Amino acid sequence: MNQAIRRSWIVAISMFALVLGSLTYVQFFEASALQNNDWNTRQILQDYGKNRGAILVDGRPVAESVPSDDQFNYQRVYNEPEMYAHLTGFFSLVNGSTQLENVMNEELSGSSDDLFIDQMVRLFSGAQAQGASVELTIDPQLQQMAWDMIPEGQTGSIVVMEPDTGNVLAMASKPSYDPNLLAAHDTSVVVQNIEQLAQVPGLSIYFNPATQSLVAPGSVFKLVVAAAALESGEFDAESTIPNPPVLDLPGTDAGLPNFTTGGCAARDTADLEFALEQSCNTPFGQIAWDLGEQAVLEQAQEFGFGENFNIPVDVAASQFPTQLSEAQLAQSAIGQFSVAVTPLQMAMVSAAIANDGVLMKPNLVKAVRAPDLSIITEPEPEVFRESLSADNANQITEWMVNVVENGTARNAAVPGVQVAGKTGTAEVPEQGDNAWFTGFAPADNPEVVVSIVMQDVDIATGAQLTSPNAKRLIEAVLNR
Repeated sequence: MNQAIRRSWIVAISMFALVLGSLTYVQFFEASALQNNDWNTRQILQDYGKNRGAILVDGRPVAESVPSDDQFNYQRVYNEPEMYAHLTGFFSLVNGSTQLENVMNEELSGSSDDLFIDQMVRLFSGAQAQGASVELTIDPQLQQMAWDMIPEGQTGSIVVMEPDTGNVLAMASKPSYDPNLLAAHDTSVVVQNIEQLAQVPGLSIYFNPATQSLVAPGSVFKLVVAAAALESGEFDAESTIPNPPVLDLPGTDAGLPNFTTGGCAARDTADLEFALEQSCNTPFGQIAWDLGEQAVLEQAQEFGFGENFNIPVDVAASQFPTQLSEAQLAQSAIGQFSVAVTPLQMAMVSAAIANDGVLMKPNLVKAVRAPDLSIITEPEPEVFRESLSADNANQITEWMVNVVENGTARNAAVPGVQVAGKTGTAEVPEQGDNAWFTGFAPADNPEVVVSIVMQDVDIATGAQLTSPNAKRLIEAVLNR
């Protein structure tokens, strides 16, 4: 009898242990997989029914959750939606989330470890969960100006940032879209909206053009080559470089022509100051040959080329090609062939030069605040690279000032202020040109960096949409 009882107890305890083990496994080891399972309707309702935190610009919400009268309790709403769409991204039942809505999801949803105490208080009090708010570094007036400077129907991006902190003051791109079309709770309506947005030329709802689109930089890339030349020690302000009308490209029947619109033809030889001032092509092709591909590549990398990073949204790696022929290297030296950059990357090049050669990591988030408005995190300025020496940065700054005062960027000049700048025009096969301006001011104590690119434009239109708009943005910052 005792043996039978003993066996029964062993069986009962074993079954209890099995059940307990199964529950433990499900609760602790499979919890994440179950929560993320596409068929978990309860989890979907929970996620989209949360009082999600706001994304703020100067204290005003550009994305927020408001009460709704459906099963989700809250509806995500975007204010001034098209102007901020590429920054906020969207939070969608159908397509998930993008941009800040995605990378800051733990904070916005209230699930971040930084909100642990708040989570415990709400758990025991039974209060509705609430996410943290994310405050951006964006200046709303500058953002509006940048947005308005890009004509409707024009593909373009504008980035404004502080060189000494890396804080982004404005980041606007067109074409854009209304994230409210993707945040609706009626999935059939959202699907129809997505199909319609897919027909907009040049638009992707999934990426931010300023940080993720790769476009040909043209002559603004000459700043990178100038930095490589100085850093090599083989060139200085006194160096004399051949400046022929055309640079014969070895192994081809083609040549690299000089920039014909400016004053390059006035000299058979050029120093770096004149070559930048008039944006002469052939001297930079020659410099690249003298330095070699590796030196130019390494300098580009010192400015951030070739690296994916986040600010906290994802930034695509800008590209300088490798294994180049001599002809391809000369073309790459003037920002053609397969050189491709994000608009943010060219702002970073100017920012490093402006900041005595020290490149600060770009940043979009000013602070993250708990529901009681206490600060959870407040990012500090972070050094990204020491891109070049202070002496060489100051030398290039002098040359960039000359570009604005005497060269191709005269329309960026601000009365009473020294502006450092560089223009660029990239020829894109079977399209119009990419028109560029990148620069900063004041040159002796930089407060602001501006980079502008307008794609698929003719030369006259590009000139109107770049340097003059940079001047207006610089004036707006200096007059704040």
